[in-house]
Amino acid sequence: MAITEDHVREALKNVIDPELHVNIVDLGLIYLVEIKPIEGSEEVEVYIEMTMTSPMCPAGPELVAGTKNNAEALDGVQEVDVKVVMDPPWTPDRMTEDARDQLGMF
Repeated sequence: MAITEDHVREALKNVIDPELHVNIVDLGLIYLVEIKPIEGSEEVEVYIEMTMTSPMCPAGPELVAGTKNNAEALDGVQEVDVKVVMDPPWTPDRMTEDARDQLGMF
């Protein structure tokens, strides 16, 4: 089975923001997922750009580690590179309806 962006995003839903108790995908923290084949191998490299809800997010290191670990756990993924970006800045507009419901935002 070929790894797709959807597979990675689904795996990243296991990473829960410890302060908000919502997964990072539904919070809108994942900006980019790229899948790159590794030449001479059936495995892939995954490149992820993510952000935090604030520049000084105390859970930042935990969220980055969780992102890397959950993507690496997928069969066929050899390497994962996670980059934290702050541009564009995160806003609540990036959240899914599910996240808004969980947080009681209407």
